[in-house]
This record gives sequence, C-alpha cells and structure tokens, in this order.
Amino acid sequence: MSRTPANSARVVVIGAGIVGCSLADELTVRGWTDVTVLEQGPLPAPGGSTSHAPGLVFQTGPSKTMTEFAAYTVRKLGSLEVDGLPCFNAVGGLEVATTEARWADLHRKAGLAASWGVRAALLTPEQCKRLWPMLDETKLFGGLHTPDDGLARALLACRAQMERAASRGARFLERHTVTGIERADGHVTGVVTDRGTFPADHVVSAAGFWGPVIGAMAGVDVPLQPLAHQYATTAPLPELAGVNDPRNEASKPILRFQDRDLYFREHTDRLGIGSYAHRPMPVDPRTVPAFDDAPLMPSSLPFTEEDFAPSWQDSVGLLPALGASEVAEGFNGVFSFTPDGMPLLGESRDLRGFWLAEAVWVTHSAGVAKAVAEWMTDGRPAVDVHECDLHRFEDAQRSPAYIADRGAQSFVEVYDVIHPLQPMEQPRPLRTSPFHPRQQELGAYFLEGGGWERPHWYEANAPLAEGLDLPERDAWSARYWSPIAAAEARATRERVALYDMTPLRRLEVTGPGALDFLHAMTSNNLRKKPGAVTYTLLLDETGGIRSDLTVARLGTDRFQVGANSPADLDWLLRHAPEGVQIRDITSGTCCIGVWGPLARDLVQPLTRDDFSHEGFGYFRAKQTYLGHVPVTAMRLSYVGELGWELYTTADLGLRLWDTLWEAGQQHGVLAAGRSAFNSLRLEKGYRAWGTDMTDEHDPYEAGLGFAVRLDKEFTGRAALEGKATPARKLTALLLDDPAANVLGKEPVHLDGAPAGYVTSAAYGYTLGRCVAYAWLPVLPAGTAVHVEYFGEKIPATVADEPLFDPKMTRIRR
Repeated sequence: MSRTPANSARVVVIGAGIVGCSLADELTVRGWTDVTVLEQGPLPAPGGSTSHAPGLVFQTGPSKTMTEFAAYTVRKLGSLEVDGLPCFNAVGGLEVATTEARWADLHRKAGLAASWGVRAALLTPEQCKRLWPMLDETKLFGGLHTPDDGLARALLACRAQMERAASRGARFLERHTVTGIERADGHVTGVVTDRGTFPADHVVSAAGFWGPVIGAMAGVDVPLQPLAHQYATTAPLPELAGVNDPRNEASKPILRFQDRDLYFREHTDRLGIGSYAHRPMPVDPRTVPAFDDAPLMPSSLPFTEEDFAPSWQDSVGLLPALGASEVAEGFNGVFSFTPDGMPLLGESRDLRGFWLAEAVWVTHSAGVAKAVAEWMTDGRPAVDVHECDLHRFEDAQRSPAYIADRGAQSFVEVYDVIHPLQPMEQPRPLRTSPFHPRQQELGAYFLEGGGWERPHWYEANAPLAEGLDLPERDAWSARYWSPIAAAEARATRERVALYDMTPLRRLEVTGPGALDFLHAMTSNNLRKKPGAVTYTLLLDETGGIRSDLTVARLGTDRFQVGANSPADLDWLLRHAPEGVQIRDITSGTCCIGVWGPLARDLVQPLTRDDFSHEGFGYFRAKQTYLGHVPVTAMRLSYVGELGWELYTTADLGLRLWDTLWEAGQQHGVLAAGRSAFNSLRLEKGYRAWGTDMTDEHDPYEAGLGFAVRLDKEFTGRAALEGKATPARKLTALLLDDPAANVLGKEPVHLDGAPAGYVTSAAYGYTLGRCVAYAWLPVLPAGTAVHVEYFGEKIPATVADEPLFDPKMTRIRR
C-alpha cells in the first residue's frame, strides 16, 4: 500500500457525524491537514444517526478489537469538553439478569472484561438496587457493573473534534450533498457535490446509513442494512426530581435489561428507553428524506406506539415507578447493521484511495477513527481489524437479499446470549460442498461459517459413542457438541476418516513471475522444485501475521495456495506484479481430508502412483487419478495423523467421495466433522489464524518461527530482526481436572491476577484433558495458572508442545 507524505494528501471525508469528525481530528493530529469534511445537513447537528444517538458506550464484548475501540473512545471523549461541558459522562454501566441463563452469561461477560482489561464486578440484587433505587430487586439474580462505561455526548464530541481539526487546517462544509465520485485509472480523484467538485487523493465514506448510496457512486459495494430502532422518553418522574445536574443529565449507570432487549438512561428528570424487542424495521437509504424535507431529521422516523407497547410493560415490570408515568415522546431512529454486526473499514481495491468507515456506532467511533487514520497514514492500524475488514465477506454474502436477512438478524440478536458456535438461522443452506447429499444421508449436524454448511458430527456414528467414558459437560460447553465427536476423533486416531475440507480457501497463482512474487511476499523458502508444499506466513511490514498459507508448487509457474479469508486474496492482488494472475478457485473445487493410520491402505489401491512414504513424502504434492477421478493430492495433515488432502473439481466431488467411501469400508472408514477436527488439531498444536494469532502477533510469539527464513528478503523481514526471543507467547495449557472444559476468550490468571486470555480450546479426547491455547507471558512448562470459566477459577498447567506425538512418528510413516 502506497503512503502519501504528510501535508500533501488531499482527503475528503463524506459525513460529519461522530465518525467523520473523529477521523478529521485523528488525521490532522498525524500531519494530514488538507482535510475537507462534506456534510449534506446543517452543522453541528446534520441529522444522521449521530444526531439522535443515546450515547451509550459499553466496552465489554466478545471481540477484543471492538473492546479496544470502545476503550479508546472512553479515553478520548473523556478528555474533551465544549463550553465547560464534558463530552463523556462516566456514569458506568449496569447489566441486570432476570433469568438464570442471563446471570450465567454475566459471569461469562465478567470473564471477557478481565480478558480485555476492563474493570467489572458482579453484584447482588441488593447492590444493584443501591445503584438504581427504582429497580425491583426481587426480579433479579444479580448484575454486572462496569464503572468506566458511560454516556457520550455525541454532538458535543463532534464539536470538540471539529474545532481541534479546524485549528490544524481541516474545513467542515455543511449543506453539500454528494452527487458523484470522480476517478481515473482505478484511483479516486475527487468528490462531486451540488455546490462544486473537490479534488482528492483519498475519499472516506463515513456517511453512516447512507454508506450504500455513496458506495454506489464509487462503484464500491457497501454491505450494510439500515434499520430503525425505537427510543422513547418518559414524562418527568418524581423519583428523579432534583437528582441530576441538568448539565450532566445523568448520575446513574446506563441500565441494560437484556432479557427484554431494553436499555435505560437518565435525561435529567426523565428516563430514555431504547428497545431492540420489536420487529426488524429495514430502511432503504435511497428513500430517506433530505434534512429540510424530514419532519424532525432524516434519521428520525415516526414512533410506532404499537411496536413499543410490550417494551413499556416490560419496563414497568423492572422499574415499577414507571407504572405511574407514560411515554412522553419517541422516535424510530435509523442506524446501520452489517451481516455479522461488525463495522466496514478499509480501502477499496477496486477504487484505490476510496475508504470506508461505515456501520460504526458512537460506542466505537473514536477507536475506529484512530485505526482508519493509522491505516491511511502509516499503512496499517495499531490493532487487529480483520473482523472489520471490508473485504471479509464472500461474494455469496454480498447479495442484497443476504445483507437484508443477516442485517435484520444482527438487529434481533443485539442483546441475545450468543454461543461462540451459534450459526445464523437464515439463509441456510447457502453454500454446500459436492458431498452434501452423502453428508445428509449420514445424519450430519451442520453449523455454518462463511456461508458454508459444515458438518460438525454425524449421527450415523452414534453407535460408536456408546460406552465411551467421557466426563459430563456443563450446559454451555454441551451446546453444539455431541459425544459422537469423541468417537470420530478416536476413529481418526485408530483407523481412517474422511473430512470435508472444501470451505478452506484455495487460490491459484500463475504466470512467469509467480514464484518470485510468492517468495517475496511470504516468510518461508518457496524456491523448491515442482511437487513441493510449504507452510509459510503472510506478514505485514511490521512483521505481524496477516495470514498463514500452504503453498503447493504444482508446476514451474503454477501454484495452489491454501489461504484463510477473502482479505488474503485482496492483499495478494494489491501487490501482484503485471503478468501474475491470482484466482480464487474455492467454489469450483472441493477437498477431502483422508486421515488416520489406515489412510494409505485406503488410497493406494485406487491409484497407480506410489503413495508410500518413500514415494510420496510429507509436504509433497502429486497430480494423479483415484479411480476415475483426477485429483491433486497433498500429503498434509491437520489432525496429526498419516494422510492426504485430495482436491478435485466440484463436478467430480461426489464421485470422489463415493470412490473413497466404497474403498474404505474394509478399513472401517467413517465421515468425521469439525468438532473432532478441532480437538485433534489442538492436541497437535496447529494454529488457526484469526483465532490464535493475528497481525498483532509476530511469528516468534505465535510459535511459528520455523516458517521464517531470515536469509531471504520478504515483506516484514526487517521488523523481525531481533525478535526471536519474545516476551509473550501463545502457550499450551492442559486443564488439571479431566472433567473441565473451556471454549475460548476466557481470562487466564497467574498468581491471582489476569495475565492473558484463551484463544482456542477443545477437549482432547486422546489426552483425556481439555486443551487450551492462551496468550501469556513466557512461562516454563509446569507453571500453574487458572482459567476463569463462568466465574470459576479452573486450575491448569503450562505444557510443552506439541502435546501429542512430539516426534511426528504418526504423520511421517
């Protein structure tokens, strides 16, 4: 990514809401002062989502990145004031539980807070009552108090940051409606408005729910669905009379009643009530009226009392004093949702210099602006943003119908208790491998990822699970799990199993410069003869791990690359020289992993080629035939057993499955799912990018130094010099109690204090213990730690890795 020298980049930001104003401030403080912010409405309250935002800032959630965005927003807005008024009121937050399930979830959320460094404490009903006297504490199991959360005054924060940015040279122009985006040679060159054209080297769409409209002008897809959210304000309440200083509006914590999809905040002597309990109300951003044509403001739609009626009754149930009051006013406020509920950030590859900072709530606004400003000026954000990368979605996830369906579901689930494995409900099935009919016949239990239906276990294998001595699971870890997974893992270790690996991304890289390109882009040595397969890393310039790849050299100038996300394709395409072609071949191909000690017995009779250890070594590839099916066979194993990944075209996939299935009957073959796969890969210590490591980690910290060759030039090499002795490390843990389980993101305590967090975890059926990987300070094997799981401190021990078959005898035979 090219960088523009400070003071020479012309930046136009579209939208002067909280994100646009924050971005102008963050850019100008970094020396990019030629910044113009265009706003179609009047300033400082232009009528977008910021203008009606209730200002809730909650830091804790399952995403470490989003927590860091919110934490920065708290710090920054807490340092700003306008006319003597603070831009942030640190009243804290209080989530209350009226069900056992929610009370358990608050224990889990307290663990997330500890993992991410957020202050939080679980409270009794009586303690909740002291913070919020209006509560009916008899309805409560307890609550979670986060004292550093609070209320952002969004419009004041906009003013403060506008003034700061303007003092450094930025200009803010109201009443400028964008009508077009100019471009030349694949790069943005300017923004056209109804009041003139503004030349630009960079254009940032921070238009909120108008993002898809701006994106269409630029020819850039913006997968965002605006929806309306109900907000009501009560009449004055006697209980609040004289309690709050009108200058600060509130003194009590933001109250969240998530069992009924409600939240409450004070407005001096009134309460504001927000509800997610109503039906999804999608909004077409192309039909939203202009500021002067809107009854109140463009983002504020008429209040629908009938939708709010059940929420009012639920509010009275929690806060009985409301029974003597009423809704004085309300509106349906429009804001943005994406298919996965995360923001859309980054630079378009199709139109260079065109950036998105969309689907961002006030909660994360300053943190997002900082990350985007760093991205623009330094080439990368300081925090991992892969969950927010605008290129993260598959093509199948970008249809208007998909965006509408998943956006609505994201709205419904805002306050739901979401299990880490819980799939979206619709639209399913969307993407299926060629093996899907056979998987259905075997009773596959499917979960979903990236639009793909992924078998997690097969009911056909249930008889094999009978009599297995497995510890009883708690209700949370038992969700989306079956003892059948243990039987499938055991069969893989003892016999042979077929795994559907089709959803793993496959790229084809060809052309006379393909070898030089891939060799320079990745950390390992790729200058090997055709037939070689290499595990390597895709790093950024700071040495952070953007992805891990498996690169097979299938010909002199032809490579097959096993990658992770669509962002990998984007990164490679951005850097590919002329003459190198990169194509995503995932959808047109399929893959079966054949793994287990009898894998060779199954495969060898189907081919005339030599599949012996001497004839087909580990990390080698061959193009051959299995029966009637042409395949690319790679001797790789992600479960720690002998075997191959077998690739063919999608049209021949079902024939490949049937060929292997029939030949495997005499060897006791079975189909196995991702639940067994995840257990086996963790026993072997194989990392999962995006979960175990990201670009916030370097290879030595992640235990992947073996994939780095410092005797060659590659992206990120200079940053790795001198880093071979890290201060932190991705660490293998074994839970001491054979019956204990954790799932990931739990805090790890060392000497009684949080020292890190779990990334991946699964029960190791071969080891008879739960295996967890965690980011921790470098600790010797045998060190005792505790993993916090729903408030319980579970003893665990640091272990040497790999935990299973450290001499690799099972794979190399």
